[in-house]
Amino acid sequence: MSIRLNPYLNFDGTTKEAVYFYEKALGGQVIGIMTFRDVPEDPNHPLPDEMKDRVMHAHLKVGNDDLMFSDTFPGMPHQPGDTVQIAIHPADESRAKEIFAALEDGGQVVMPLQKTDWSPLYGIVKDKFGVTFQVNVAAEQAQ
Repeated sequence: MSIRLNPYLNFDGTTKEAVYFYEKALGGQVIGIMTFRDVPEDPNHPLPDEMKDRVMHAHLKVGNDDLMFSDTFPGMPHQPGDTVQIAIHPADESRAKEIFAALEDGGQVVMPLQKTDWSPLYGIVKDKFGVTFQVNVAAEQAQ
């Protein structure tokens, strides 16, 4: 059974700047940057104009490791101590559900496990210690 972990950093509208800063500072390589504008819009939940150019997801490869990033929504509370999350990539959906349930015990679900455009199963949970985890099954790993 395999599992990978990586830091996921959140910023208040400065993600692009941060990604390129860390790329230079750490000798990394930007794998991709996706803005909220790049994702198909849900007509039931229109995206505010000020959100469209914010980063939904960015990926920086540093050696064999990954750093991932995104911007918060405008007006969303942004505490500097809350800027790092841990992204967990279990090999299959059943393991993702087990991990999510264990982290949820005494914690708070931020986003329930669900199918997304990039994953068959993705969710966000803050554990009882205040640490936020993103649980993500890669599409090619789903079983």
